Amino acid sequence: MSDGSDGAAEVWLVKYPTRAFTRRSPWLLALPLAALIVAGCAAPQFTYVADSSAKTYFKVPNYWHKIDDTSLSSQLRRQGFTTGGSVWDEGFDAAGAPSAAHVLSASVNRPFALALVAPLSQSASSAMSYNLLRDFILPVTSTSRQSAAQRGFPLKQFRLISDSVIAPGKDVHGIREVYSYTYPDGSTDTFDQVALTNSDSTMVYMLLVHCLSTCYSKNTDSIDTVMKSFTVGSP
Repeated sequence: MSDGSDGAAEVWLVKYPTRAFTRRSPWLLALPLAALIVAGCAAPQFTYVADSSAKTYFKVPNYWHKIDDTSLSSQLRRQGFTTGGSVWDEGFDAAGAPSAAHVLSASVNRPFALALVAPLSQSASSAMSYNLLRDFILPVTSTSRQSAAQRGFPLKQFRLISDSVIAPGKDVHGIREVYSYTYPDGSTDTFDQVALTNSDSTMVYMLLVHCLSTCYSKNTDSIDTVMKSFTVGSP
């Protein structure tokens, strides 16, 4: 695993509480029991998402809506992603009117989560590096941004907010980065991305959550919970 940016990778891309009750005087139990009944009917706080074949898991707040798989795949192809093998992708949108079109939209005012698991080609495996993981969705490294600008990449005013190398599980390692870009219409989006690969660099696992920077600031805690829940390996 190197830190270089040479090479280009084209990749295509559950818990119920138990309760025990002790018999007490009826009048002592009446109010607490009523409260427990109400609490027991409450909706789960999170939706748990899994690709069991790839042992990949994460959770999102239960009000984030799942995007139809066919719509998401179609939108990703329109965004220029190509598939070179079996791929798992999931999209969740916190918007009141969820849409696959929000996957990399310039004006997303509620968080949108995109998860991908994809095999790497032999050439991509050979070229795999932390920098390639950083540039997996959008150009982040200086070399990649310069190259993208020469090809007319429309996003400007890149700002790196945080970047760290992580090893969140056995035999997987990668990066977590937070960065922002300004779109041609003047809106600024913040992207929070975890991108991982396995020990022999044959797979890539990615979770990206983004929305307008004002939205990101308001939802930092919930987004951080989602990102930290991303797990590759045994649950």
